[in-house]
Amino acid sequence: MSLNKNEIINIESLIDYQDKSVVSTEIIKKDTGTVTLFAFDKGEGLSQHSAPFDALVQVIDGTVEITIDKKPYTLNKGDMIIMPANVPHALSAKSRFKMILTMIKSKFDK
Repeated sequence: MSLNKNEIINIESLIDYQDKSVVSTEIIKKDTGTVTLFAFDKGEGLSQHSAPFDALVQVIDGTVEITIDKKPYTLNKGDMIIMPANVPHALSAKSRFKMILTMIKSKFDK
């Protein structure tokens, strides 16, 4: 996806839901990190996995349950959470939901 810089964009309109699917599109892809937009149909999700970097999830529509290190968190539109690096996490859509996933790659934590 190519976006014009210095242009106001409605983030929810950049991605559409698809029945029984998870849809994603990268908004920014750099060596230093990525920003990805996701749309999940109700009941869809991501199985448990981990990532080598912290990840910020911002819910922009709907409701999701995110399990981090076996502890469930329910997030609604407007909520955000940080998933720590190298900690197992999973996602399950409680309703159709959209999120922004921001991963900033860093070798040093402060």
